[in-house]
Amino acid sequence: MKEIPDQQLKPEPWGFHLLGLGPVLAVIGGNVVGGAWVLSGIVYMLVIAPILDLAFGKATQPRPPRASGRPFEALLYVHATLQFAAVCTLLYRAGLDAGHWTMWGGALSTGVSSGVSGIIVAHELGHRKPRSLGWWIGRLNLLTVLYLHFTTEHNHTHHRHVSTTMDPASARRGESLWAFVIRTIPSQFQDAAQVHAIRGKTGLQNPVHRGAVVQIVVVAGVWSVMGIPAVSAFLAQALFAIFLLEYINYIRHYGLHREVGERQTEMHSWQSEERWSRWTLLELTRHPAHHLKASVPFWELKPYPNAPTLPTGYYGCFWLAVVPPLWRRMVDGRIPSEIRNSAVD
Repeated sequence: MKEIPDQQLKPEPWGFHLLGLGPVLAVIGGNVVGGAWVLSGIVYMLVIAPILDLAFGKATQPRPPRASGRPFEALLYVHATLQFAAVCTLLYRAGLDAGHWTMWGGALSTGVSSGVSGIIVAHELGHRKPRSLGWWIGRLNLLTVLYLHFTTEHNHTHHRHVSTTMDPASARRGESLWAFVIRTIPSQFQDAAQVHAIRGKTGLQNPVHRGAVVQIVVVAGVWSVMGIPAVSAFLAQALFAIFLLEYINYIRHYGLHREVGERQTEMHSWQSEERWSRWTLLELTRHPAHHLKASVPFWELKPYPNAPTLPTGYYGCFWLAVVPPLWRRMVDGRIPSEIRNSAVD
């Protein structure tokens, strides 16, 4: 198909990104109504979204960004507001269904929405000016999943050392998702604390340590006010959201090794142009562009034609990643030959 000149293309309608609000609204509704509806989030992620990734396919030619980013800015704050609503409704459900399977189902579904409306939004806002309103909202979002150190590790280590052995958030070729998660979670916390420690901030002067204390206080507060069922559900949704974040970290840089000091290019991040993943995950799938200029807002990111491409969208890749032999079979051959031949398994 012949490409249309960029100047003749119209920006993609911003309304498509409103589709990403559907899952968190479904989770809120499921937590309120109860019963099998509490599974809405997990059914969406595991069944519906992978099918929609296939059904909507990918664009043959990327559209230019809109002149105004106001609709997208507003969307971030809507997501953040709904994130708090989802967590609150989960606590409500835990109070009604203490220990019942519906409480745990609600926790998993809420973890799905926390991964998107919570962590992905916090990721975007975490690149804003420190202590700005957006930055603080991002911090509050991370507090709902007990992962406050993420901004420090992501901005100061991951973006600088991505795909090298110095980055704990980059997966090595041949490393399974499960091994990666076990390695990366404690390593990222230690790395974030070290970022401040080398600047002379130790003990509670270290923002990462202070954040850990704040998180403990929040958990203790939920426990003392609402009891063990509520705090169990809260911890479960946070843990599942963290797992989903690290799953995304896993697929975004798996096997794309570069040496320390080597220039970072679009070849060191995986890309996916599946429309459904793009629209509902705030263009997170255009990861090479984000890494090469982190200050660019998500709605202005453009794909790189030569960047490594995942076999499907982020939702479908989950099924591949949880089965390591299947993941390696589908992805290892897609690693650029110049990287595959130079890297050590």
